[in-house]
Amino acid sequence: MKPHDVFFIFLFNLPSLECETSVCFLQYMSGFGNEFSSEDPRCPGSLPEGQNNPQVCPYGLYAEQLSGSAFTCPRPTNKRSWLYRILPSVKHKPFIAMSCGDVTENWNEVEPDPNQLRWLPFNIPRPTEKRVDFVTGLHTVCGAGDAKSRNGIGIHIYTCNSSMVDRCFNNSDGDFLIVPQQGEILITTEFGKMMVEPNEICVIQQGMRFSVEVFGETRGYILEVYGAHFELPDLGPIGANGLANPRDFLCPVAWYEDRTVSTGYTVINKYQGKLFACQQDFSPFNVVAWHGNYTPYKYSLDNFMVINCVAFDHADPSIFTVLTAKSTKPGVAIADFVIFPPRWGVADHTFRPPYYHRNCMSEFMGLIKGHYEAKEEGFQPGGASLHSIMTPHGPDTGCFEKNTAAALQPERVADGTMAFMFESSFSMAVTKWGLQTCQRLDKNYYQCWETLRKHFNPKCSGGMKKAAQ
Repeated sequence: MKPHDVFFIFLFNLPSLECETSVCFLQYMSGFGNEFSSEDPRCPGSLPEGQNNPQVCPYGLYAEQLSGSAFTCPRPTNKRSWLYRILPSVKHKPFIAMSCGDVTENWNEVEPDPNQLRWLPFNIPRPTEKRVDFVTGLHTVCGAGDAKSRNGIGIHIYTCNSSMVDRCFNNSDGDFLIVPQQGEILITTEFGKMMVEPNEICVIQQGMRFSVEVFGETRGYILEVYGAHFELPDLGPIGANGLANPRDFLCPVAWYEDRTVSTGYTVINKYQGKLFACQQDFSPFNVVAWHGNYTPYKYSLDNFMVINCVAFDHADPSIFTVLTAKSTKPGVAIADFVIFPPRWGVADHTFRPPYYHRNCMSEFMGLIKGHYEAKEEGFQPGGASLHSIMTPHGPDTGCFEKNTAAALQPERVADGTMAFMFESSFSMAVTKWGLQTCQRLDKNYYQCWETLRKHFNPKCSGGMKKAAQ
């Protein structure tokens, strides 16, 4: 398996040196859900041979297993990794409750709102006003379910301007799928480092500790799922190839720091919807080697192999699914991550943009860049929309009028654009922050359909006959 190299300059501590600027390679291994093994080249032979838990590990390391599934799960769904670390993660002071800020699992703090909702781009605090890192910049917009029963989702926005310093985050409730929209983020995990840029995504799975470094004003979206892990969707009649291909997913290689933090290192734990913090006197990123199939990973949305209609009508938007978190009901997802990438539109006698729709699923949309084809005005990068279960939605007046009169030639769709959707079978509630506190709710959203006019003419059958002429 050939590692993927990315050249990047950053600050870090070598065991024998003071903090200094160094030129390093960010390396990755490719494949989705593979059995990986990796060791920091500074300690060759640090992975035990032939067993997971020897009486004495190489270099005097501690063996620690991180389980992402029940021990008795069938082999295809059994997830675990073995970490070989300088000190085990159990060495810390007791966890103490801390302020949750705008992170919540209280889905009943405001009354339900079935209206079409749209948010203007979420504000990023300026560093001259307040220093905000990834954790303090988390804001829950909507969600449903319960982390205690391990069944549900949360959707969050992160807006920050500062790196996490001697702090890491650990989500005991579920997986984070992170979608950067503005500013790249350098994520240090127990498995190694990943650079994630806008138009890429990453997944930090349940229980994995990570810290986020930023390089300016930074914003993005997070889909959190409780009780299930993300996987590649089944392809069915599509066959063996298409959509997101397994080889394009990248996971980091082992990298460790042996660093004592005399002033205290803070581990922040999201547990049952609340935040807790504990102190320890060493860096948690002290894993010298690891092996297993339970890892963080990243993916570039540019690599998505688009499937589309080449005759008439629409294929369902499920053909744009990158990752899915399945429920126990066949064919129904706790959450799907769906993208609308650049592609060709060629369908004959067809209204090509998204159609008017009422859905038994909830649809939360975000925009990474460009202009969304069904709403070129109002829906902006860094903003969002929520169309709840059975709430009608569809193209605005301008989009409808333009595309009912358009000459149906082959055309490029969504060039320079990347919109996405978090789709869920849960009926999601919007938080008080989302409806009120953020002050970014677009109260005029409904007006984009107000000017739709009646075209009905009982004397004209029109439609496909006219288009076919």
